[in-house]
Amino acid sequence: MTVAPIYLRIAEDVARQVSSGALRDGDRVPSLRALGRQMRVSVTTALQAYLWLESRGYLESRPRSGFFIRTPFSKLIPEPAFRRQRTRPTELGSQSVLTDILEEANDPSNVPFGMACADPDHFPSHRLNLILQRIVRESPHHSAHYQLGAPELRRQIARRSLAMGCAIDPRDVTITSGALEAVQLSIRVVTKPGDVIAVETPTYFGILGSAASQNLKVLEIPTHPQEGIDLDELEAAVRKHRVKAIVVMTNGHNPLGYVLPDGTKKALAEIAERHEVPVIEDDLFGDLAHSGERPKAVKSFDQSGLVIHCSSFSKSLSPGYRVGWAAAGVFHEEVQRLKFLTSIATPTLSQLVIAEFLESGGYDRHLKRFQPVLARQAEQVRNAVAAYFPEGTRISRPAAGHTLWIELPPRVDSLKLYRAALDRHISILPGVIFSASERYRHHIRINCGYRWTSALEQGLSTLGRLCERAS
Repeated sequence: MTVAPIYLRIAEDVARQVSSGALRDGDRVPSLRALGRQMRVSVTTALQAYLWLESRGYLESRPRSGFFIRTPFSKLIPEPAFRRQRTRPTELGSQSVLTDILEEANDPSNVPFGMACADPDHFPSHRLNLILQRIVRESPHHSAHYQLGAPELRRQIARRSLAMGCAIDPRDVTITSGALEAVQLSIRVVTKPGDVIAVETPTYFGILGSAASQNLKVLEIPTHPQEGIDLDELEAAVRKHRVKAIVVMTNGHNPLGYVLPDGTKKALAEIAERHEVPVIEDDLFGDLAHSGERPKAVKSFDQSGLVIHCSSFSKSLSPGYRVGWAAAGVFHEEVQRLKFLTSIATPTLSQLVIAEFLESGGYDRHLKRFQPVLARQAEQVRNAVAAYFPEGTRISRPAAGHTLWIELPPRVDSLKLYRAALDRHISILPGVIFSASERYRHHIRINCGYRWTSALEQGLSTLGRLCERAS
């Protein structure tokens, strides 16, 4: 594991104090000599820390007065623009370009800004391995039969649903191979080929891929970077286009990162009930809210059983375990039947390991450490993007998860930038794959899940320079 230089650790401590409000705009910070004495470092190291903070807009130097806190660059950068526009249902074409992009993004030799994965060091792998070893030793027949869902895990998921305002029955939980399978099964249950589904725009490319594989038409609904999907436009679209399902990411939207306000969640559930249209809620990042408080789900406002809540432990605990679930309300039996016909069951061993980790309280302790780390990393990446990218760049302000949505100046072609970055072993995702109609040609998504290092900062600096060549 790479250890950050001393000057960088000092600088990040100051940045965290700014983010928390302990240090405010205009506050004077210790002199270089005073900081050196306090931290037991040389004046040179103290100067490196202050220069790092100054380059990112945290500090300003005033002649004969010292260093003072100022609003960081990233706080001054606006979010990606929200554009209201009506669209028509779109038929999705080949996903071959998406497959190629994702293969490159998953290459471990690249600087990891592509795939939305956290640094492996953030996961409690050692603890999970100890639980796994004990289960293998004491229950050698743990996987000797199929299970549509280990009762222990379904019970723990149901218990945790109380924190998001729900009261899910363990019998209504279908265990899946990740959240994407839960979403795919849910879409298949409530639609048939040729139907129209409504999605946010931008939206997660996996949802678009699921729609394409089932020959569905996609209707993109304008989505605000903080307030979420445009409910007026959504309801008009439901009436006009006979929408058969609404697919939304509510907490830690991918790629925008917002947590949908409770009022919007409630209104969304009411639209579902009023028009008898199922809502498929992809709540993958809900446990990774930066505030530390688990946000409510749309499911908590569901009075009709039409909201299908989908999530997993892939982003929060262990991507490779592939354990997700769907709480499908009135569609439970159909989702469970389709799961059985599609893949019979999800591997039992990973379910048992996670169930025990949840029951022991280990998961809650892990989240308590993990959530502020992700918030800090997102802020570090935002600061670097603000410092290195061209004027006119806009950056999202995520409230959960670890993705940033970046709107570049219109002259920048994100596909050209993507290819130029790959030539330098840097992975990013171009914005066009987050739209059914190839919008967002000057947008990119960047992953903030990895520990901040000089290699990541150098990668962002290089990307900033490449923006000029991708015009």
